[in-house]
Amino acid sequence: MTLEEAQRLVQSFMRAHGDTEGSGLNAKGFGGAALGEAQIYFEHAKDSGALKCSALIYRFRDAPRPGVIDGFRAEEKSGTDTGGGKVDYETENKSLFLSRTYGVLPAEQQFKEDLDRLVEASLNWGEEVFNRVADRTVPAK
Repeated sequence: MTLEEAQRLVQSFMRAHGDTEGSGLNAKGFGGAALGEAQIYFEHAKDSGALKCSALIYRFRDAPRPGVIDGFRAEEKSGTDTGGGKVDYETENKSLFLSRTYGVLPAEQQFKEDLDRLVEASLNWGEEVFNRVADRTVPAK
């Protein structure tokens, strides 16, 4: 998909959530927004045309302890609802997301429904799943 198509798609999603400012992607193909307690980010890859949509689970202050990210990936493999996304840790900003990538332009309504599920799942992962993983991977003091 082109940057313009991705821009229209993101703007339609934002309008569906009450954004009348026309927020979307910047000229480099990046965008993001807060939706209540949730945060969502968008990245359009110019070379492939793919649109990556990432709902924040948790932002670490420091690099996570060994085993923590693997613990989240194990939760994903065990079937914990990811809202259609995949566990995605970004080392440069020390943030954990549920991410979904679109290679072709989806229908606006389907995109909204998909991202609503992704955002809802990220909130659950940020609370319940995070605590469960932390209990298993962080040693008690």
